[in-house]
Order: sequence, then structure tokens, then C-alpha cells
Amino acid sequence: MQLTKEKKSQIIQDFGGAAKNTGSTEAQIALLTERINHISGHLEGNKKDFNTSRNLLKLVGKRKRLLKFLQDTNLTSYRKLLEQLNLRK
Repeated sequence: MQLTKEKKSQIIQDFGGAAKNTGSTEAQIALLTERINHISGHLEGNKKDFNTSRNLLKLVGKRKRLLKFLQDTNLTSYRKLLEQLNLRK
């Protein structure tokens, strides 16, 4: 299941600053985190869904690259985002 438009726009507004700021690194990371959490819940009940498991690893890798970029460019925003999303680093 995809994120609903309302949920997506709420996440973008919370982390991107404005409703139209979909390209900000923080908003992209927050959206990926929401998708990762949803897929993780799916995989708890469907342990043999290997295709979804592979796609989950792709999303985690993409989020990792975006977090590295944010860490290199804006360290304070990086730390704030980790705290807001409850990610460990």
C-alpha cells in the first residue's frame, strides 16, 4: 500500500518547510522512513516475501545515502532529523 496523498503532504510540510518543498533532503528522508516502517510491518507477517524484502533493502540504502549527504552538507539539520525520526546513527 502506498502512502496516501494526505499523509505524504503532511510529512512534506512537517519536514520540508513548505507544502511544495518535496525535493528537500529532509522531506525525502522522512518519506523513505515512513515507507520503510510500513514495509517492515508487512514483512513481519509475510516472512517469505523475498521481493519486498529486497525492495526494503534498496530503500534503506537510498535513505542511508541521503543521510550521508545531509550529514556532509548540514550537520545541525542532520542531528535534528535523526532525533525527530528516532533513527540511530
